[in-house]
Amino acid sequence: MGRPREFDEDCVLEAVMETFWQYGYEGTSTQNLVDATGLGRGSLYAAYSNKDGLFEQALRRYRLRSRANIERLKTFESPLAGIRDMMTRTVDEDLSGSRRGCLVTNSAIEMAHRDPRIAALVAENFRIMAAGLRAAIERAQSAREISSDRDPEASALFLLTTIQGLRVIGRTTPPDARDMLFAVVDQALTSLH
Repeated sequence: MGRPREFDEDCVLEAVMETFWQYGYEGTSTQNLVDATGLGRGSLYAAYSNKDGLFEQALRRYRLRSRANIERLKTFESPLAGIRDMMTRTVDEDLSGSRRGCLVTNSAIEMAHRDPRIAALVAENFRIMAAGLRAAIERAQSAREISSDRDPEASALFLLTTIQGLRVIGRTTPPDARDMLFAVVDQALTSLH
């Protein structure tokens, strides 16, 4: 039996996730991970095998944020207001601070085409988001906020694609582009009526 880990795994994985989110997979060095976690190389790799293993753990940890965003949708009395909140928070997050976008979106662009394990984790995260959006759309249809003749699955995929596009554009436009991106949110939601 191996020795128990002598570090707070939640704190380490949060630091690993933040590091990959900031620098991307290719841009993250072992030294970046050592500096962020405070662990030695040996301890880090004994616990997580290699950089790929750490990256997979970072994506799994980020998935918790996606689930929290979906759960937040359920707290709104108006399902459509919840969807709007999710989309406007996306714009606000991407135009403030480090402008690092979404770890899953960034990973899809950087890594998914060359690593099937990463592609599977990215696809799983997108499925979680699409399912949550679909449920919110169905609630909005029941509340007569969205037309009942809209296909909930197609509408959810449309919104997911719009959100991912906002993520990418939010990283590359000037911070004063907020009004332009909010207009995209308005257009996307108007199209559901």
